[in-house]
Amino acid sequence: MKINNFARVLLAVSLYVALSGLVYAEESPVLMTEWGEKLDKNNVWDIYPRPQMERREWKNLNGEWDYAILPKDAAQPKEYQGKILVPFCVESELSGVKKRVGADKELWYRRVFKIPQGWKGKEVLLNFGGVDWKCDVWVNGVSVGGHKGAYAPFSLNIKDALNDKGNNELVVRVWDPTDKGYQPRGKQVVKPHSCWYTPVTGIWQTVWLEPVESVHIDNLRITPDVDARKLRVKVGATAGSGCLAKVAVLGGGKLVATGASAGDSEIEIEMPDDVKLWSPDHPHLYDLHITLEKGGKILDEVGSYAAIRKVSMGKDPKDNRQNVRLRLNDKDIYHFGPLDQGWWPDGLYTAPSYEALVWDVDLAKRLGFNMIRKHIKTEPAVWYAYCDKVGIMVWQDMPCSEHKTDWQRFDYYLGEEPRRSAESDANHRREWKEIMDYLHNYPSIVMWVPFNEGWGQYDTVKITNWTKGYDPSRLVNSASGGNYFHCGDVIDFHSYPDPLIAVTSGEKANVLGEYGGIGFAIPGHLWQKDKNWGYVKYNSPADVTDVYVDYVKKLETLSDVSYTGAVYTQTSDVEIEINGLVTYDRKVLKMDEERVRKANQELICRYSAN
Repeated sequence: MKINNFARVLLAVSLYVALSGLVYAEESPVLMTEWGEKLDKNNVWDIYPRPQMERREWKNLNGEWDYAILPKDAAQPKEYQGKILVPFCVESELSGVKKRVGADKELWYRRVFKIPQGWKGKEVLLNFGGVDWKCDVWVNGVSVGGHKGAYAPFSLNIKDALNDKGNNELVVRVWDPTDKGYQPRGKQVVKPHSCWYTPVTGIWQTVWLEPVESVHIDNLRITPDVDARKLRVKVGATAGSGCLAKVAVLGGGKLVATGASAGDSEIEIEMPDDVKLWSPDHPHLYDLHITLEKGGKILDEVGSYAAIRKVSMGKDPKDNRQNVRLRLNDKDIYHFGPLDQGWWPDGLYTAPSYEALVWDVDLAKRLGFNMIRKHIKTEPAVWYAYCDKVGIMVWQDMPCSEHKTDWQRFDYYLGEEPRRSAESDANHRREWKEIMDYLHNYPSIVMWVPFNEGWGQYDTVKITNWTKGYDPSRLVNSASGGNYFHCGDVIDFHSYPDPLIAVTSGEKANVLGEYGGIGFAIPGHLWQKDKNWGYVKYNSPADVTDVYVDYVKKLETLSDVSYTGAVYTQTSDVEIEINGLVTYDRKVLKMDEERVRKANQELICRYSAN
């Protein structure tokens, strides 16, 4: 390990602590995106929500529901207090409610739905894309299950509770203690300040129904193997013996490979000699058609897709410094992109629409980035599918919990880590596994990040090693800017505002997991009128661009010495943070697009193989 610039690092940490004292104004003005302003409450988030396992028939339950906020453990309300627009959380402007709930209350939802006539006799799955945090569900007064965890989807089979004809009543109860509990919550706090934001309670992704047979495909696990030129597909199915799973791989509408297995064994599909590999410059995807059959009869069929790509790292023999470089398909590739928090002024955790959601990804591509770090939050599945489609690598963070921070940042810390209760520990591991299972099939994800800046960091070696063992197809960045241990693939340092090096390793990939934070407040596009902050502040697009480009030039020099990837803070302003590339409402790009793109592309190309 090498240590330098120690005083400057301490200054950056001190600056962060000072800024953390900034608090929000009591009242926030209404700040809307263009998509939020045009939102049609009768047509909300109508895109199919699960692109990696798509069925033809489904019913969207987004729209207006009844809601009530009641004391915790109160009985189900006989009368509701108004309407809430699902899938926007109750604290958001777009929900139509904009109220806090808190740890001592619960949020109730109710709506009525009908089952299409053609679904008669079939199983019916009720799917939730995301509910924060603990929920219980009833259909027609019958308890059908529940879930704990804000960041992964879940499904409930509701067939036995359904009425054969007429209306069905769906009731959902949600409890979310925010920072009063141990659960993963990302940057949500009861009292927002500095880089800590408004609570998010309740349903925040699409709710939908789909019909299936009693024996059906339950999940898919798709893993490319470039070295063996194979695609490995595991088809998980509900109970049923004698079933045959088949996979057809198509490229450009033409069949290129097939595979099959009996039971739930993994299918190994040999890909053709001219297999096309996925990369940011050439994001080639193969379509998959997957069937579950018995006795020659198709019980279930789904559409999916896959990419063939390999994530690794290694030393370039031509590099005199023998730095470890990140690689994609056995070629050096420099990872460079924005810290992307996925917050919206009108929808909070939820973008106003699919078009809004992918606009942020398109912005990253326009500005010449090839990567996004999805920061202590997950997104709807369609966000990752879009990154797959357009060619953006993703570093995926685990949303942090129990935010106690003990930084021991400048050495491998061998002392005792913070402890958790058995309940908190079990929940954290369970939710991290759920997230990894949820996102495994998206090839754009190239790195898992279990911890950030020591926030709730604990049992680092075991959790990192488990992560690496559970998914060896990706790299593991055990603690971005946090406490460093002898584990994982990456040493990740944070430096604000300008890039520098304080810690390096000759055996791991060295990355700058966060830097920048150039602040620029634009009146009319602020979450609140004053008390906004960035790590440094400027007053014109020209000045902001000059500083941004200067930082990239410094990063080039540091990458000669060490770095093989970097993350700029951040995509957009978020609440009182004004250090985004664009304003929080996504209406103003703060920098000169062409100059930023040119600088970004020069950096990436300089350290990536042709």
